[in-house]
Amino acid sequence: MKVELVRVDDAFHFEAVGTAGTVNHMDANVDIGGHNLGARPMEMLLMGLGGCTAIDVILILKKQRQVIEDLRISVDGERVKIEGTEMSPFRKINIHFAFKGQLDQAKVERAIQLSMEKYCSATAQFSPTAEITHTLSIN
Repeated sequence: MKVELVRVDDAFHFEAVGTAGTVNHMDANVDIGGHNLGARPMEMLLMGLGGCTAIDVILILKKQRQVIEDLRISVDGERVKIEGTEMSPFRKINIHFAFKGQLDQAKVERAIQLSMEKYCSATAQFSPTAEITHTLSIN
């Protein structure tokens, strides 16, 4: 896997391109000279986690013939500064799955559990250093 970043302006706006060729924009906060023309890098990490587990959950539920009319995911991350540095990694992350459809709650809970414990590589990336929890609602 490889991504490339290309600086777009004289500040912090970048276009990031992945292997599929799609472009994602990243930028910094205006407080440090950015222009709010893209997501922050740490936001993109949470987006990746949400997307990774969403794909797993949808695949699992489709195999179980569950009808998903809509799925919205919100990912909240709490960062803690490492003493003596400017680094603030995520230490707590909650993923909320909001489903709409003809769904068996037990099957949805099991699909999420399987994603978190067996399939989602982004979860595996975060779990050694962050506590990851999840909540869900249906309809």
